[in-house]
Amino acid sequence: MTGSALTPGIIAAIQAFGDRINLHVHLHFLVTEGGTDEAGVFRKIPRIDDSRLAEIFAREVLATLVRKELLSPEWAERILSWPHSGFNVHSLVRAKTKPEAERVGKYMLRPVLAPERLTFLEPEGKVGYRWGRDGPGQETEVMDYLEFIARVTSHIPDKGQVMVRYYGLYANAHRGKVRKANRVPVALGMVEEELRPVPSKGWAEMIRKVYEVDPLICPRCGGRMKVVAFLTEYAVVDRIIRHLTLTFAAEKPPPAHIFEQVALMTAEESGDYE
Repeated sequence: MTGSALTPGIIAAIQAFGDRINLHVHLHFLVTEGGTDEAGVFRKIPRIDDSRLAEIFAREVLATLVRKELLSPEWAERILSWPHSGFNVHSLVRAKTKPEAERVGKYMLRPVLAPERLTFLEPEGKVGYRWGRDGPGQETEVMDYLEFIARVTSHIPDKGQVMVRYYGLYANAHRGKVRKANRVPVALGMVEEELRPVPSKGWAEMIRKVYEVDPLICPRCGGRMKVVAFLTEYAVVDRIIRHLTLTFAAEKPPPAHIFEQVALMTAEESGDYE
């Protein structure tokens, strides 16, 4: 079934606030790790590519801004070319049980502020709000009460604005089709696809972020290269190098003190120094 279309279940929650009741627009998704095929069988996918999802998310958001004439196409392409565009996807949280899924859901729908973190400094006429995780790293921000009211009210949704949306298996349209077809909802059969070992893209992402160079771009034709295998046997690597008659030479020799350190370490290891 590799490559077949699957229908996942998605619950999306829009949040516009951060831990300090500040403006921090982001999205939370509760997503099934897979979806149903045409036969109604739920197929679990082996992994989620965060970098690919972040790229798709960035393109969709920027395309929407361009359609609304809030951003020029030139600036959209420029942002997409940046090594750090500001778009990020984090999918490491896994809910394996119903209580864990409920805890994630409560976090997605948490209120703007927690009353137990709020204090009123009466002599100064100011409001203190504790933010961060409980412990030594927790901080308190003190603000004027008018600023506090402005922060809280700025996160009140507009009239009719939907903050939680349901897609795929969780959408009303999908449930309506099930009722219209007079089908009785049953527990989904699940098939877990085999997790095929593939090279991690973490190393390439780190090189791209640190050196701002994509190591998977061919320096000759500019095409996208694909990792087919990692060779870890020194003997195999040496045979390939000899077969291709490759030579490796540094552009300039390392500093002299490096050789002095290496020589000293060698002498210490052999016990020749006194």
